[in-house]
Amino acid sequence: MGSVTRKSVAVIGGGTGSFNILTGLRPYEDIWVQSIVTMMDSGGDSGRLRDEFGVLPPGDVRRCLVALSEETQLLRDLFSFRFSESSLEGRSFGNLFFLALTKILGSEKKAIESISRILKIRGRVIAVTWDNVHLFAELADGTIVAGEANIDVPKHDPSIPIQRVYLEPDAQANPQAIDAIMESHFVVLAPGNLYTSTVPNLLVNGMTQAIRNTQAPLIYILNLMTRYGETDGYTASQHVAQLVRYAGRIPDAVLVHNGTIPSELESQYKAGEAHQVHVDSAELYRLGVKTVKRWDVVPATSHLRVRHDPHQTGKALVELFNELVASRVGV
Repeated sequence: MGSVTRKSVAVIGGGTGSFNILTGLRPYEDIWVQSIVTMMDSGGDSGRLRDEFGVLPPGDVRRCLVALSEETQLLRDLFSFRFSESSLEGRSFGNLFFLALTKILGSEKKAIESISRILKIRGRVIAVTWDNVHLFAELADGTIVAGEANIDVPKHDPSIPIQRVYLEPDAQANPQAIDAIMESHFVVLAPGNLYTSTVPNLLVNGMTQAIRNTQAPLIYILNLMTRYGETDGYTASQHVAQLVRYAGRIPDAVLVHNGTIPSELESQYKAGEAHQVHVDSAELYRLGVKTVKRWDVVPATSHLRVRHDPHQTGKALVELFNELVASRVGV
């Protein structure tokens, strides 16, 4: 079998990780991307809008819409613009636009659909749930940390490991998210903070059942760095083990960075108690992962933060899609 033609890909995640993956896949006209986005953010401008107006946090949805947009760079920049002056300091134009449309149209769902048309996105952006829920973490000493923002930027002792994360109240999956998983040819877990960006999607009722029931290969894009207070010292297999714990399924393939991190950034991360994730391939295979795809997915020159390069990661994913298809038909 040759290259994959007109395949649907469900990308599950949020934040910068999903943004980079969607940006990398957008140029491929033979791939239809359905982005399933976490809705548990409680920090920054999204958290302020959630507290002040009672709307679901729009930040991750906005970033995914911009990533898939085929509009002009000016319009993409407009939806990413953040004010830095006066009473609007820290507020995002795109978030405020989302809020206004939600009020005008009567729902977040209609606001997403409207912005999708305005930005001429290729694909779909789907909220994982419409329920207003919050993320909680129970630490190894029994301490309960409430709210995604407080887990992400810990106000507790970050040296105490996370025992589990959960939602309150329970959340029901958006039916569109379930449909996207069941009809897609591939399901991709995007990189991002494990317990505050990736796993929250898996805590929504109906999501794990869909991931277990779909015949599509499940692919995990491994995080580049550990995160202090969340995944201190985690190896690749430990990341995967936690995903298996919450998703109930072992990834068919794991995409990992085949290389080092720019030295100036490595020193910066070490100062913040973060390190490059060690890829323990033998343990991955022992868990049941069939394919470990190695690819240089970090740009040679990185600024400020270590991130997946959209172009390189997109190419690596498309190559992996074709390899998985070929393996299933015995080519």
